[in-house]
Amino acid sequence: MLRAINERTVLECIRQIGPASRAQIARTSGVSKPTVSQALSVLEKARLVREAGRSSGGKGPTAVLYELNPSAGHVVGIDVGREGVRAAVTDLAGTIAARTDEPARLSSAKVLIAQLGRVARDVAKDAGLRWRDVTVACIGSPGVFADDEDHPTLAHNLPGWSRAGLLDAVRAELGTHVLFENDVNLGALGERRFGLGRGVEDFVYLHVGTGVGMGIVIDGQVYRGANGAAGEVGYLPLAISDPHDRGYRRRGPLESAIGAASVVKSARDAGLRRSGLTAEQVVDAARRGDARAQGVVRELGARIGLALAAIVSVLDPALVILGGGIGRNGDLLLEPIQSELASLAPVHPSVVVSQLGEDAELLGAVSMALGVAQERLFARAEMKGEIAV
Repeated sequence: MLRAINERTVLECIRQIGPASRAQIARTSGVSKPTVSQALSVLEKARLVREAGRSSGGKGPTAVLYELNPSAGHVVGIDVGREGVRAAVTDLAGTIAARTDEPARLSSAKVLIAQLGRVARDVAKDAGLRWRDVTVACIGSPGVFADDEDHPTLAHNLPGWSRAGLLDAVRAELGTHVLFENDVNLGALGERRFGLGRGVEDFVYLHVGTGVGMGIVIDGQVYRGANGAAGEVGYLPLAISDPHDRGYRRRGPLESAIGAASVVKSARDAGLRRSGLTAEQVVDAARRGDARAQGVVRELGARIGLALAAIVSVLDPALVILGGGIGRNGDLLLEPIQSELASLAPVHPSVVVSQLGEDAELLGAVSMALGVAQERLFARAEMKGEIAV
């Protein structure tokens, strides 16, 4: 058991720091050099790690570097939203081999589940894989995923997505090991591994789009709360919302105030009467200089700033990352957000716009799948007798 623990520790260390020498692994993991050497030998035989060249640039002899064996397994990440379904397949190193993006089919949960199965298999095929070669699939969507529930809750933006038995139906469709997570939590995870959250131990990822949500990272880990509902900031009871709005209780006060539907309503109230008006069109009009749209967007930024003042007063994050179709418009929103935040909050974290764009949630799904895939591959090697148990 001690050998297996050491081998898991070395494997996780390599995953976190990338190509590394025995000495680097020993320093980072706290495992002795002889034990690291023994673990690496076992992991190489199990084809979970491989040599990745030699170190260079330092004094003295070079050292062999080790990395995860990318071909040891593959994962599929899927991001499901009201606007579309995005999927990507990567090797164990996180290198994307294929990806796809298409409109979501929302006529029913059954239709959407079938779409997920088809998209997942198609993207694996595009990567030259058989579906059985996929070790783990991770699906991110709106909603709260509690450990003791067979369906998400608060998934109002996807018709039928909160029905009983939905998770089992998705598992049956995909036929592999499937993970589920709130999409905004995955956005935070994507930022932590691939984006502006790298190296930041405490930050929040605020998604403002069709819906409003927040991923919370504390001590480098996504915080989910007792019921998986941490970060459901759409329900913050701020006075800027109209309690008589029919969607108030369903969507939450803050989402009713800063979500896409609110942007469109405010724009119409300001005199923008275009047929089929969308939040994106309002933002584009503001960027082109339309004074009415600019007023709407400025008020939106102030509302987001007010929400952040409440959030940072509780969590005190070092960084706020804005994402989502609305939140990504930092050229228009950052100034009013920061102005409101500075006037209300006792602490003033950096506020930045995600550089991952629409990919934050998808990359988060990939990241979560990779962590579990590594564990499953290790367990599989144990069962085969390739690793001591």
